[in-house]
Amino acid sequence: MAFRQRLADWLAQPWVSNTVIGVIVLNAVVLGLETSDTAMAAAGSWLIAVDRLCLAVFTVEIGLKLVAHGGRFFRSGWNVFDFTIVGIALVPAGEGLSVLRALRILRVLRVISVAPRLRRVVEGFVRAIPGMGSVFLLMALVFYIGSVMATKLFGDAFPQWFGTLGDSAYSLFQIMTLESWSMGIVRPVMDVYPQAWAFFVPFILVTTFAVVNLLVGLIVNSMQDAHHEEEGLRTDAYRDEVLDRLRRIEERLSDDDRQ
Repeated sequence: MAFRQRLADWLAQPWVSNTVIGVIVLNAVVLGLETSDTAMAAAGSWLIAVDRLCLAVFTVEIGLKLVAHGGRFFRSGWNVFDFTIVGIALVPAGEGLSVLRALRILRVLRVISVAPRLRRVVEGFVRAIPGMGSVFLLMALVFYIGSVMATKLFGDAFPQWFGTLGDSAYSLFQIMTLESWSMGIVRPVMDVYPQAWAFFVPFILVTTFAVVNLLVGLIVNSMQDAHHEEEGLRTDAYRDEVLDRLRRIEERLSDDDRQ
């Protein structure tokens, strides 16, 4: 147990995490260079060797964490994430499994689990998913109503955009993203239906500026909650450490009084 604890403390040191981040960044650069025919022709063997060395470092790190934490390793979602990413990279990419070569770039995602700030962002996003479900349902209702109305109103004159319910939904999604919505779709429609702005402008206001901002607000609130929880854990850990030190001091004073 003492060995495992010392190993866990060693792995938790900042310089170890920073080293892993450095290896992840190096691996990302190497994987990017491997997509270049010029780079592979000039130093292909070196790039492959560095890639394998980075994978070896990741494998050793995961192995050490398994030894240090034992079964508790899999209780952390981030550890399971790291284990899965490295495990995918270890699967031999032979014929029929060439897609696994492309999945090697997933190793770059490990920087999320190593960097606390990035981890906080992801945790905030995951926490916002339950609340986002209601917003997505609201958006689906708005899109369905808008698609039916657009098909009825503009489908005969513009079947390429509003001929079917699916075409209308896709066109409205393009309008929501504000991608070529005015000159590309709305103004041609207004040449035939001058009052069409009365449909499109409220739709944009509801979807782009209201519903989307609701999603952003949910994610920001979840990130703040995750940050506050992390700060609370740090405060509790510091308090426990101070109390432990005070207890040790009291024990020493008691021993001195007895002597």
